Parts: sequence; structure tokens; C-alpha cells
Amino acid sequence: MQLTVWTYEAPPHVGAMRIATGMKGLHYVLHAPQGDTYADLLFTMIERRSARPPVTYTTFQARDLGGDTAVMFKTAVQDAYERFKPQAMIVGASCTAELIQDDPGGLAKALDLPIPVVPLELPSYSKKENWGAAETFFQIVRALAGPYAPPPGTVRPARPEGVRPSCNLLGPTALGFRHRDDIVEITRLLDRMGIDVKVVAPMGSSPSDIARLGEADFNVVLYPEVAHSAAAWLQRTFRQPFTRTVPIGVGATRDFIAEVAEMAGVDATAILEAPNSRLPWYSASVDSTYLTGKRVFIFGDATHAIAAARVASEEMGFTVVGLGTYGREFARDVREAAKLYGVEALITDDYLEVEAKVAELQPELVLGTQMERHIAKRLGIACAVISAPVHVQDFPARYSPVMGFEGANVLFDTWVHPLVMGLEEHLLAMFRDDFEFQDAAGPSHLGHGAAPTAAKAAPIAVTVPEQVPAATAKAVDTRPTASATPPQPEGTTWTPEAEKELQKIPFFVRGKARRNTERFAAEHGVALITVETLYDAKAHFGR
Repeated sequence: MQLTVWTYEAPPHVGAMRIATGMKGLHYVLHAPQGDTYADLLFTMIERRSARPPVTYTTFQARDLGGDTAVMFKTAVQDAYERFKPQAMIVGASCTAELIQDDPGGLAKALDLPIPVVPLELPSYSKKENWGAAETFFQIVRALAGPYAPPPGTVRPARPEGVRPSCNLLGPTALGFRHRDDIVEITRLLDRMGIDVKVVAPMGSSPSDIARLGEADFNVVLYPEVAHSAAAWLQRTFRQPFTRTVPIGVGATRDFIAEVAEMAGVDATAILEAPNSRLPWYSASVDSTYLTGKRVFIFGDATHAIAAARVASEEMGFTVVGLGTYGREFARDVREAAKLYGVEALITDDYLEVEAKVAELQPELVLGTQMERHIAKRLGIACAVISAPVHVQDFPARYSPVMGFEGANVLFDTWVHPLVMGLEEHLLAMFRDDFEFQDAAGPSHLGHGAAPTAAKAAPIAVTVPEQVPAATAKAVDTRPTASATPPQPEGTTWTPEAEKELQKIPFFVRGKARRNTERFAAEHGVALITVETLYDAKAHFGR
């Protein structure tokens, strides 16, 4: 476990909370200290849910550790059952409670409740949130659907004539990135193909729904981080195949349709031939040709990062210069995907490493999580969020999926809008000398007198901090940050002519031009940056 200011994933018990919160008729009793109740805010504040999660905390305090915390847990389980009357219950411990080793599963079993009680063993100090969600869903599926499994070796009977094929949608959870709308979009797509959706799980399902997962002909895995292990168990136990293609982007959605059509035995020709998305034409339109070659850095959970890289490269003409994930369980998949774009995958859960890589690559667009939004904002780089963890603005009131054909339209709008398009850049260059179109000009609607006084460009001195004494060097945190820049010669300055020339560069890339020029000067030992240095740097980084 690492002490950090910000983390991509919470402990695994939060993953279990995501499963429980998404379901109906399931209650989670969590052996946890009083401070761990913060997790409720993730769902009520960030996801804007109208009800708090179905979680009961034991909320023991320091003074309780001298007594019998096991009795406290058993009392909490009994009270939760009598108050909420759930169809099933899951029990476990938070990272703090794990240290006192009270065995929540054994204690709950001793109560002999008249409902299924699923014990969770979630190692908080070696695993994280997505693993916790996957393990929780797997244990729930195995406990509730297992009693209805056919004997080993049983051949799955053929679907009766005249009955539409059916499937389950697996993976959507509470606090997931656009899961609510992805369910609607993929359900509509499957209905167009003549396929019924029996159960969506875990989100929206009840324990009784989980028990009948084996009735469907196959399973659609929308989010492998959560559903892969459960889908693999259902395949072994009920002989249900499951999909491998995640339908994000036009190309992947078409591949998904073909894969599902083969599993279900339906003809999808009409859907594949229909004009389903505006993304292909919009990407090929006149103004969008300016997108070609835009350098993009992608980071998030493996499912969304891999899918985003394909859309960016194949469907929008971007150049992928970086690809990574914080989820080590799917690191191999991301590494394989990164090879397709000639880049080395970044596998880390340290946001400072991601920060340093973005600062090094200087992409024109960052596609990432809420943390990458902050990083890009500090560096002055356009950004769009593609993956959890996310903040409140990524749970929009409007319909906004990222899967299916409508999801492809959403991706185009979301990714393109932060960028400056070709016509816009042309107009910016055309009017850059206009008296109202200067960095120093105030808002025109406030009147000409409102413009702030523009300071004359002056040589900018850049100095290097003094060397850290050897005796204290070990105490200094040397990890890179977003503000870290290449070392520069002492006394490096810009000439007035170079500053004036720099002002001719459009404002939205001016900061990048300055940084690249100063970096070029530092690497070549240039103390005085002139106009020639500026253009030498441009030629150097333009290769």
C-alpha cells in the first residue's frame, strides 16, 4: 500500500460497494472503522444517486478494540437483516478491519440467517478496487447461480424453434464511466438484431436475477475488468459462450455485431450495411482533416484505453504517442495494444509518473481519467475524459453512452471539441494583429477602456536552483512532477525580437513552443534565445 495524495483505485471493499450499490435486494455489511463511511459520498455526491448505498458499517472506534469486535459485527449483521430484509447479503472487512482478523464470513455463517450470505475475502494490501469488484461479482454469481448448474459434462440443449436468442449483459456497476447509458445503447442494438436481454448484471439486477443467469444463450461482457472472471465461470459451468469484443467505436461495434450474430445464429447484414453513425463522415469532412496526425496520449482502465487508442488511430486519424493503464490485471493486453502503435505501454498507478510522461511527450490531446484532466489543465493541453475514475461532470443528465454507434458520435464530439479546428486556426492567424485580438486585450463586450495594460515584452531570465547539498540529497523527493522542465543554462534569456516572434504563434500552442524552444536551447547550450534559435527549435521538433 502506498501513501499518496491521489489514487486511481480505492481499496477492494469499495469495488464490492460498487457491486452492491448497483444491485437491488442485496445488502453489504462491512466491518470497518468510523472513518471508512466516507465511501458513501462517492455514490451520493459524485454519481448523484438519490439513495445511499445499501451498506451497513460496524463503525468501531479505537476504544472498541479492547472489547469484542466480533460481537459488534454479528450484531450489525443481525440488525441489517431485520431492518432491510434483503434477498441476499455479502459480508467483508475494510482495509483497517482486516488487521484485527475477526473473520466476517465465519461470524455471519454462525448466525444461520434464512438468506444466502456470501463471504468476501478481499486482500486490501495487495489488491485494489477493480479487482475487488470483479471478485465480488464472481463470488455472488457462483453462490447464487451455482445451485442451478447442470451436472458436469451436460450438453447445453438447443434453443427451441421460433424463440428469439437471448443473452445477459455483464459488467455494469455503480460509479462506472457511462455504464447507465451504455446499457441502454447496447440493449437497443441487440434488439435490432433480434436478440433479447434476459439479465443485466450487476447493475439493476437482484439476487433472483443472478440465479437465472444460466438461462441465456450467451453472455455479453461489456467491462472485462468486472465481468471476465464471472463470464469464464458461467462458460465452464453452463456452457455459455461470451463475447470478447468491447463495442467502443464504429469499427469495434461492427466487429461486436459480427461476433454476436455468429453466437446467436442471426443475420446482421442489414444492420452492418445501414449508416449507423456520423463519426466516419465527420472524421473525413473538410475541417476534420486538420485532425490528421494530432498527437494523443491515452491513459485509463484497460478496456477504455485500448478501445480509445483504436478509435483515435483508425477512425479519427490521430497519432497515438502514449498508451497506458493503472490496472495491472490487464497490463498484458495494454502492452500488446501499445505495440500496434509503436509505443511502450505505461503501466503504473502513480499519477506523478503519468504527469512526467505527459510533460515529456507534449501531446496535443490527452484522453484519460479525472486525474489526467487535472494534469492536462496544468500543462495547457486539451483533454477529454474516457475512463473512470471520474468526477461529477462525467455523470451527465443527458443520454451520453460511449458504446455502440451513438457512443461513437459522443466520442467524436467529446474528443474534437477541446481541439482547435483548421478553420478556427486559420481565422486566429488571420486576425492575430487585430487590436481586439491580442492576449492583452480585454473582453470586447466590456468596452475598449476595459483592456488591461499590456506590459512590454522583456527578456525573460531563467535560472537554475542551487545544487542540493550532498548531505541532504537523500531526503529530497526526486520523483518528477508536471512542473519539472529540462535543466537550462544559467542566465538563459530571450531577446526582444524572439519574444515578438513568439507572440505571432497562436496562443493555444504558444506555451508549447516556448517550452520546446527553451528545452532545445538547454540541450544545445544556447544562453541567448534569438529568432534563429526559435526556428531551429521548430525544425528540430518538427522532424
